[in-house]
Amino acid sequence: MTENDELWRKRFGIFALLRISGLLLFFLGMAIVFSDLVRPGGALGLGMVVIGCGLVEALLGPVLLRQHWEKTDLQ
Repeated sequence: MTENDELWRKRFGIFALLRISGLLLFFLGMAIVFSDLVRPGGALGLGMVVIGCGLVEALLGPVLLRQHWEKTDLQ
């Protein structure tokens, strides 16, 4: 395995972990909103903030990470 293959294997792992953690954060927010996890009847405000953070991490995180990698590869 070449050095370039190892680099891309690590990058793919980071990319996948970023997406999965964003999805888990989204589901945690859903649980906060619709269950008695934080308080009886759910906590809409807190849950929506956590859902938003999860969506941003899952959808925008990989895009920003790819842009960072493109900049560092050109140097």
